Amino acid sequence: MSHPAYARTESTALPLHLVDRAGYAAWRDAQPPAIAAWLETQGFDAAPGSAALLPGAQGVAGAVLGVGDRLDPCAYAHGPNALPDGAWRPADTLPAAERAALQLGWGLGSYRFERYKAAPRAPARLRLDELDAEALDLLAACMRVRDWVNTPTQDMGPDHLEAIASELASAHDAQLEVFTGQVLEQEFPAIHAVGRASHRAPRLLALRWNGAGDGQARPLHVAIVGKGVCFDTGGLDIKPADGMRNMKKDMGGAAHALALAGLVMARGLPLRLTVLVPAVENALGPDAFRPGEVVATRKGVSVEIDNTDAEGRVILCDALAYAAEQQPDLVLDFATLTGAARVALGPDLPALFSNDDALAEAWLAAGRQARDPVWRLPLWRPYLRYLTSEVADLANAGSRMAGAVTAALYLERFVPEGLPWAHLDTYAWNDGNRAGRPAGGEALGLRSAYALLKARAG
Repeated sequence: MSHPAYARTESTALPLHLVDRAGYAAWRDAQPPAIAAWLETQGFDAAPGSAALLPGAQGVAGAVLGVGDRLDPCAYAHGPNALPDGAWRPADTLPAAERAALQLGWGLGSYRFERYKAAPRAPARLRLDELDAEALDLLAACMRVRDWVNTPTQDMGPDHLEAIASELASAHDAQLEVFTGQVLEQEFPAIHAVGRASHRAPRLLALRWNGAGDGQARPLHVAIVGKGVCFDTGGLDIKPADGMRNMKKDMGGAAHALALAGLVMARGLPLRLTVLVPAVENALGPDAFRPGEVVATRKGVSVEIDNTDAEGRVILCDALAYAAEQQPDLVLDFATLTGAARVALGPDLPALFSNDDALAEAWLAAGRQARDPVWRLPLWRPYLRYLTSEVADLANAGSRMAGAVTAALYLERFVPEGLPWAHLDTYAWNDGNRAGRPAGGEALGLRSAYALLKARAG
């Protein structure tokens, strides 16, 4: 299997030394004196993220990268842009886990979103004797999230999400059902209410796949739900310009859900999947849902709209209710849900909420293993008081206090007691450029979710 980040095995490649600070002195002292002096002159000390070219009789003879955690893919991600264009190969034999991390990190560091603008230069390419198939699939999933989130709304509306789901279904022998129009309005009234003002019709995408095959033992059934707000104006409670600027990314939860499903199917995990994406635009218009309206939901819980900019939870509640009806063994949902989670944890740490301690601990452990961390916040149920409505069963908002917690509590109201459920409030975005983490769309919590499901699948 080939990928533009990687050179062909027959390519001529220069040696690449991967050195951490702890081992740098010993490595340097083993080099020819001229090389040691060259590095000393440059002040190179193998700090994480550093790089130095090594001279030779014909010019560049190799390079050395300073790395940190050798199992963190991003420890290697500066290589593609720190080194000149060409092919590079590890100078030493690496353990399998480090080799896979290097491969994945190189791919993440090589990423460019080039749909509308060409990259200024080609990244350096990594040559490995054999590419790890799982690392390739992980990279493909992460790049899908980035590409989908980076795509502006004119090319990433509810219909485009449907096309993505249809392509995934065709590629992996899955089934796709789409609820639209009058059926959506009657069966999923909350999704319809949020999306009804847009010129692009709202819909619920339902992708189903059985990785165990017919006639085999009952596999673990996982429902994956992703928030698909393709653009969020805030509705009639309109966002300010700064707050609306990047709202093409508000379908980041859907991007995670679909990419995770594609990854699970590509790897052939023996799971049964139900993937649900409520896809809408929260638009302004004569038919926009209004503050103070009482919206029906699939579960029969009436919801007063306190704020039209808290729309994500309104579409998710119908999807979660439907997910529960499918009788899964567990439910995972992904959503770019609250700014409060970013205030609490910053952009790098998705906020994890769960009604099941074992499930939460498993996801936290998977995050540590995959170097794709999540951070658990509490479902502090006394804060349900902030969602009290005088005219409906529940309000969709109502306080600036504990915004990420109250959003999760709202969602929990639509998950039956006893059904293990985890909700990830993810940013799906990088505000600035860092090695392996370019500005723009980002998969945050995707690799750890995959590690969780891989472990659960046995």
